[in-house]
Amino acid sequence: MMERLLFWIEEWLDIIVPVAQIVLILLVAWLLLRLSRRLISRLGERASLPPELVVGTRRLTAFLICAATLLLVLDRLGVSGTVLWTAFTGFAAVAAVAFFAAWSVLSNIFCTILIFTTHPFRLHDHIELLENGEKPGLRGRVIDINLIYTTIEEIEEGQGGTVLQIPNNLFFQRALRRWRGGATPQPRVQPPVAV
Repeated sequence: MMERLLFWIEEWLDIIVPVAQIVLILLVAWLLLRLSRRLISRLGERASLPPELVVGTRRLTAFLICAATLLLVLDRLGVSGTVLWTAFTGFAAVAAVAFFAAWSVLSNIFCTILIFTTHPFRLHDHIELLENGEKPGLRGRVIDINLIYTTIEEIEEGQGGTVLQIPNNLFFQRALRRWRGGATPQPRVQPPVAV
């Protein structure tokens, strides 16, 4: 009977001790988060630090505390840190290869988001993407903006409406001239060709 009681107590201790350790880890992490938040806020006020720096520092500290807490909890549950590190580095390597393979597409998608949030131009605006100060660039009326391209309809004197698709990342690499809404630019006069 005594052996059975000791076995039962040992079984419960095997369950209770890791749970208590996990609760203690979470409690310490919560206290560290609160303490670091207050400390960084006070330091920011006393040193007159920019609010962006204070917020960034608080976020970085919170991330580090949460990551350390997660690793400690997983260790208490029996998950090896070596296994986690191996999985993370494998995933990071595959993600890096995929990122470089799709760099131009991702660049255009990101620039599309910037176009929609910063509004350098809108649908039906007349724009000109300048090559440099001396040469005229691509010019026309914006008729479509999608994830990869902005489509403009060229309106030149003596020509029909030619449609151009311009990759969205070009709008952040070159100067842009914009005529808003109904305003239309003067058509460029083609210089006579010398024979």
